[in-house]
Amino acid sequence: MSFNPRMDAPETARLETFSDGVFAIAATLLILEVKLDGRGSVAHQLLHLWPSYAAYAISFLTIGIMWINHHSLYRQIGRVDRTFLAINVLFLMVIAFIPFPTHVLAAHLHHDARTAALFYGLTNIAMAVMFSGVWFYAATGRRLIAAEADQRTISGISRSFLPGIPLYTLATLSSFVSAWLALGLYAAIALFYVLESSLFGHRGS
Repeated sequence: MSFNPRMDAPETARLETFSDGVFAIAATLLILEVKLDGRGSVAHQLLHLWPSYAAYAISFLTIGIMWINHHSLYRQIGRVDRTFLAINVLFLMVIAFIPFPTHVLAAHLHHDARTAALFYGLTNIAMAVMFSGVWFYAATGRRLIAAEADQRTISGISRSFLPGIPLYTLATLSSFVSAWLALGLYAAIALFYVLESSLFGHRGS
């Protein structure tokens, strides 16, 4: 059997397609957890579901911005190797897991809310850690970076990852004080990354 070098460096397009599928499924599963409980009038049930709406919006924005950034990140990557594939799979595993802590948070905001907010935050920390792992493995020493990629953009992306883990850690720790404070911080972080136009270093030098 002859050795095929592309087995160790498959095209990034295949990995992007697989990743896009996981992102799409995770985002879709979020809304499947928003259900009427059958108690009271329809209007009452719809109003009572507001924690589910809030949790859905935060998680959808989080997954959405992760997908946008994942796409932007892959524009800088020229090839992949087995280690990179493994790290990316672990990152996608966390993305696929997000609907569960989202459901737990929505279902328990009225009771045992701190534990639910803590669980949701720990998932976000894991997501930030694995996403950072994906990028820094590829970017360290320009290991997997495309030859034509601009170094200013690479440096800007690296800088943009730095606040992620501390911000999610701070928000998660705030759940020990108040679940509502943690929820507000999770929403603020999601909005920050959605609105931050220079996330990938377009202003960086």
